[in-house]
Amino acid sequence: MTISLDRTETIETDGTEMAEPTEQRNELSLDELFGQLERMPTPEGYKVEIVEGAVYMTPQRDVHWQTIRRIVRALEDHFGMDVLVTSDVRITFPGERNGFAPDVAKISDGAEKDEFGRWRHQDVEFIAEVISKGTAPNDYGPKKTAYALAEVPVYMIADPYIGRCRVFTEPQDGDYKVDLTVAYGLPIDLTHTVVGITLSTEEFPKD
Repeated sequence: MTISLDRTETIETDGTEMAEPTEQRNELSLDELFGQLERMPTPEGYKVEIVEGAVYMTPQRDVHWQTIRRIVRALEDHFGMDVLVTSDVRITFPGERNGFAPDVAKISDGAEKDEFGRWRHQDVEFIAEVISKGTAPNDYGPKKTAYALAEVPVYMIADPYIGRCRVFTEPQDGDYKVDLTVAYGLPIDLTHTVVGITLSTEEFPKD
């Protein structure tokens, strides 16, 4: 499937990168890109994100959702049902036209939305992304960089294909100083972070 946006190149929508940088100087802003996407028919069950100006549409699979569900449940069990947690909700992050919709994002208590009705990246305390084959390079590359630049304290990647999680903490200068790998089935100790929980991965599904 392909989609074309004004003033951009044709974009592919199979989970791989879908836009090449345009040489034109009148590039669409992030809001304009999302505005055009909202007017276009998006396939049911797909998540839409813009990463460094490129549009990605990723199919949401059952394994994907079941992993997200378990992470959200752990946060709710610890912080209560009123905890500010989002899934697939757009947040603008540092960098060139980065409009991400993290699989899981925990917002700090007392945070307020900006004038556009969106959560601010400065208030994000924890992000979890569940790997999809087509967009895995984003999670480990430009997204990781953007989250570090935003100083998100904890960024976790769950990979159901290999049954492992990567946990990045202590953001500094556009990177994370600590990188921990944990196999599914072992607990992830986040008690030393702002998240303050030990996250069980015993029931994380594999693909």
